[in-house]
Amino acid sequence: MAKQRVYELARELGLESKEVLARAQELGIEVKTASSGLDEDAVALVKLSYQEGAAEQAEPEATAEPEPAPEPEPEPVAVEPEPESAPEPAPAEPAPEVTAVAEATPPEPVYLDDIQGRDEDRVIMVAPGITAYEFGRMIGQRTGEIVRTLMNMGEMVPGGGQIPVGALEELGRRFGYDVLVEEVDEEEVDEGPGRFIVEFEDDPASLKSRPPVVTVMGHVDHGKTQLLDTIRKANVIEGEAGGITQHIGAYQVTRPDGTITFIDTPGHEAFTALRARGADVTDIAIIVVAADDGVMPQTAEAISHAKAAEVPIIIAINKMDLDTADPYAVRAALTQHEIVVTDLGGDVESVEISALRGDGIDDLLELLSLVAEVEDLKANPSAPAIGTVVEGQLEVGRGPVATVIVQRGTLKQGDAIVAGGVSGRVRAMFDDKGERVKAAGPSSPVLVMGWDDVPTAGDMFESVRNERTARKMADQRVAELRASELTVPTATERLGMLIEQLRTADHAELRIIIKADAHGSLEAIRDAVNKIKREDATVNIIHSGVGGITANDVMLAEASGAIIYGFNSRPDSNARSAAKEAGIDIRTFSIIYELLDDVESLMVGELAPEEVESFLGVADVRAVFRAPRYGLVAGSYVTEGEINRNARARLVRDGVVIYEGRIASLRRFKDDVASVAQGFECGIGLENFRDIKEGDTIESFEVREIART
Repeated sequence: MAKQRVYELARELGLESKEVLARAQELGIEVKTASSGLDEDAVALVKLSYQEGAAEQAEPEATAEPEPAPEPEPEPVAVEPEPESAPEPAPAEPAPEVTAVAEATPPEPVYLDDIQGRDEDRVIMVAPGITAYEFGRMIGQRTGEIVRTLMNMGEMVPGGGQIPVGALEELGRRFGYDVLVEEVDEEEVDEGPGRFIVEFEDDPASLKSRPPVVTVMGHVDHGKTQLLDTIRKANVIEGEAGGITQHIGAYQVTRPDGTITFIDTPGHEAFTALRARGADVTDIAIIVVAADDGVMPQTAEAISHAKAAEVPIIIAINKMDLDTADPYAVRAALTQHEIVVTDLGGDVESVEISALRGDGIDDLLELLSLVAEVEDLKANPSAPAIGTVVEGQLEVGRGPVATVIVQRGTLKQGDAIVAGGVSGRVRAMFDDKGERVKAAGPSSPVLVMGWDDVPTAGDMFESVRNERTARKMADQRVAELRASELTVPTATERLGMLIEQLRTADHAELRIIIKADAHGSLEAIRDAVNKIKREDATVNIIHSGVGGITANDVMLAEASGAIIYGFNSRPDSNARSAAKEAGIDIRTFSIIYELLDDVESLMVGELAPEEVESFLGVADVRAVFRAPRYGLVAGSYVTEGEINRNARARLVRDGVVIYEGRIASLRRFKDDVASVAQGFECGIGLENFRDIKEGDTIESFEVREIART
């Protein structure tokens, strides 16, 4: 049975919508607006409450309040038109009476809702985000009048501005309309610049099982791409002309025990890039480890990224066809990264495979199906479609296209869609075989044609009522994005918000990433950090490694809300740019106890007095030569900022700090200079240091002390 809306029930009962809405909420029925739907039981409960109320009040009304009973006596009201003596005016009388009130109090618009017997034509339904201009056209009023009325209500809204949802009902009352705001099941949440996350909640009874979505990660050359190719080719129907006809960035494998969806963007960079935009589309992560090579730095990064996403992990030990394969050594090495496979008594599944020969692939797919069964993955296939853009590009002859994975509902040909600041209509959809499809359910990957522009990978898409709504939502998001780009929180502001959270939250968590110059230093820092305790807060090291701070570290920090700590480790230019753009705090130290003190200060929600360095510039060493008066000189090219003579400097080699001191000499050609700007060459001499090599980086900086906050 179709649900009855609150305003329809109010009309049936002869009552105001807001009164029935309040009564339903008092009865514990979950409704938000007058357009909320009520099931059969809820309708019966509301009606029963009014019947009981009428029965209880029938006798007192007859004795204590006789005035409302004789309805067919409008004449006395017409003769005595004072407001207090006219509770039930005749239909012909309200207009002059209200006009008189309006003339007496010009600033206050007319309140026709105070008059009972309201015409049903006076009930209008509007969508959230309606502008003052659109509202005026809807009720036949000039935009200026709408804006003026909103100003009297304390709302400063321009003609093209959106009316706050909370003001719509009152605005309608002032013009004699009962305004109903359309209820939207999905809630769009602004998660920061460029992120538009759609949250939704479905009735458990509407949920049905869906295929798992799997991402493959691991170290370079360990066989990620080969594994995906082998799985894809094994799924090609025999005799299919040309095999797979196109690459759409994702594909499905159909097996007797179910279907599995693979995202064909191997690598934790792509995985975390999606997460950084709020798209948690992956259900299971496969970490590929070469049996002859073992756990490598990118393997450790992939494990950290999968753990941060809190998804089940399956270890695929690849290259078992090689004579040098040692799967036991791989399983033992994984324990150092807190991955204990089931063969060693842990809870992480592992399988031995050869992606080249196809050995063990069926076992891996079967394991994926078992993990998916345990996870009990479900979605509502009947709701409006919501999902994630995996890839987007401009194709000749097709225009803007995008590979999407549906996460909820069913996407149909002809649906109006919006992803981020891009709208469109589904003109055509293709699966990974290149075949045209008319509908795509949960976990289905499809190539969608019909976008107005190329959507951004990682943006969530949703199907909406019509193209007009889609365009309006896209325009609104573009405007919000432009405004947010002017107010992106800096690293200092993000740190301030984190400190406030650590001060006030009941169970706060400080997430950190640690990069160090050597394994010994890293282990010492990890052990010391794990000993830092607070009763209502914890420190979570989501990733640690040896070497310089990279853009991947910044991406993981952005996706996980973490702070990056470097011990004798520095960010490269890409990492600095990414951190500045995302507002990620990178804190570097050369003394371990200072790093630990900083972590402890953050844990108690404060910043100890400290010295903070300001970045001045970077120069790449391109040649090294000796000068009679200056000793060893680094022939350098300034790539960022400027290099200042007598400023503090550090020499960085492969991301690790080799020297920290001062710039002793700075020359251009034969002249001593005070500074050299970006884009110019110079000769740099470091104070009491001669171990300079071609390919090194010299950073110039200054240090200042800041007070406790």
